[in-house]
Formats: sequence, C-alpha cells, structure tokens
Amino acid sequence: MLNLKKEILRVTSASNILETQSVQNLWSGYGEIKRYQLEEGKFKSIIAKHIQLSDGQQHLKGWNTSSSHQRKLKSYQVERVWYQNYAHLTNENCRVPKALHSTETEMEMLIIMEDLNESGYPYRHNPDNITLPNVKSCLKWLANFHAKFINNPAEGLWPIGTYWHLDTRPDEWDKMNNLSLKNTAKAIDEKLNQAQYQTIIHGDAKLANFCFGNNNNVAAVDFQYVGKGCGMKDVAYFISSCFEEEECEKYEEELLGHYFNELEKALDNTLDFKSLKSEWQKLYKYAWADFYRFLDGWSPGHWKMHDYSQRLTQEVLSELDLK
Repeated sequence: MLNLKKEILRVTSASNILETQSVQNLWSGYGEIKRYQLEEGKFKSIIAKHIQLSDGQQHLKGWNTSSSHQRKLKSYQVERVWYQNYAHLTNENCRVPKALHSTETEMEMLIIMEDLNESGYPYRHNPDNITLPNVKSCLKWLANFHAKFINNPAEGLWPIGTYWHLDTRPDEWDKMNNLSLKNTAKAIDEKLNQAQYQTIIHGDAKLANFCFGNNNNVAAVDFQYVGKGCGMKDVAYFISSCFEEEECEKYEEELLGHYFNELEKALDNTLDFKSLKSEWQKLYKYAWADFYRFLDGWSPGHWKMHDYSQRLTQEVLSELDLK
C-alpha cells in the first residue's frame, strides 16, 4: 500500500504535513482528491489524487458494470499519461496544474500536482453565478487548448475523447428511449470522428472543472477523459454546463463567434482556418446530439435535455435522414 505521507514529503521536500482537506471524493468510491498544507519545502500546499483500483462502490445512477469499471480504470491511466507527457506543453492561455509526481502499484495510483488555489486560481463558479465574461474566458481557454494540440495524434490518451463516447457507453445506449436517436447514434459518432480537423480535447470540460483567478484568468483540471476529437465536443458540453435553454439559444452566435475568434488568434497561420471553422461550425449541433444521446440512456429527463438540445438533435436526425 502506498505511503501517501512519505511520497508527498519526499516530492515536496516539506518537513511535515500541517493539515489535510478533502477536495472531492472520486466517482463511485474510487478514491479521493485532497489538499495538503505543508511545512517548509518547495510548496505551501499541493493536491494529491489518490486512486484505489478495486471494484467500484455504488454508482450514483446505478451503472456499476464491468464496462463502467474498466472505463474508469482506463481514465485514471490516461490522466497519468496526460500529466507525465502532455501537461508541460500547455501555456498560460490554457493553464493546467503542473505535475509534480505520479506513481502506481497494482491496486493504487497517486498523482501529486500543483495547488491552483495557491497559484492564483482560487475561485469556482456554478450556473447560478456564472457571468458571460466568465464563460468567454473558459471558451478562450478551450480555443487555446485546441489550437495547441491541433492534429496531435494523442498517443497514450483516449483514441476518442469525452466520457460519453459511444463505444465506451454500451450500457447507456442499450437503455435509450429515443429510438430514432438510438438508431442514428453510430452515424453521429462517425460524423464527429471522421472530421478532417482533429485535436486533443479536454473530454470533461464542464464549468466545475474550471478554476478562476482575480483577472478572470482560468485554468482547468480533471483530465481523465482527455483524448482525440473535434473541438466542438468540448464547446457544446461546456456551454451545456453553464446555461439553461434560453441562454443557450440567446448567446449561441456570440459564444461560438468568440471561440472561433480566439481559435484563429491561437492557431499557426499555416493552417487553413476558414476550412476548419466551416467544418466545426457544422459539427456543433452534432456534438450536442452526441451528448444528448448519452443523457437519453444515462439519465432520462436530465435538465440538459431541454428544448434547445432537443431542437439541435432533431436537426441532426433530419439531416442524416436525408442522406
């Protein structure tokens, strides 16, 4: 069994752990994320993600199957690869925690990383207090992240990013109520996966995974489902986590315009941006439909299954039906 205290003191050169604070319990009882306040050494505090690779405990929605267990195990291995091989490639425009150390045994995994609270990103927002400038800051982060990794093969990460990817969700697909969407799910998936322009996507870019600073600067955490994909998957999912249907409708043009403006600024000018923008704009509704497909099987009646997401999904179904 890993000796967490020993590992943390060794990595940080601290003389003692002064205090521990639970940040979050991992999904389905797979471990915990904690903040450790340190005495002396290189850091005042660090974050440690301790994963215990046993069979999962009770799942919130009752999904406690072998496929969900294997998906979670893979997600923690992917996150470790992310911090080892990719995190250092980001910059201040797509800030992530600095990786300090990671190790694993047959049944445990430990990732020690920078505490973003201590580094100037102490604030969190939720849909009740989020502002339009906050949302635009996160979209700027996504644009810079996608630009940084455009056409990257994402070796060692998920071959197809996002936690709701169709091939990793057979249980939820089987439970779907919307039969038209169920029968079209593969075609939607293929449309996104076969996009000419691919990048590395965050894969779980919800509002809760963004940390805010005093000047509305942002950083992102939680890279369990990072992998290859169309950037619209992150954008649609992020917007879905911020707004109800009225705001999604009202701000769609403004938010997508902001994202693409930031993406153009961040991309190398050797890439055909007009071609990329044209392709990804058309795939925005496909990204919504893809996520709606997951919700239909995972949590029917979820608050994100509103008129706006239904309308975009229906547009996709009608478009595919004509082909």
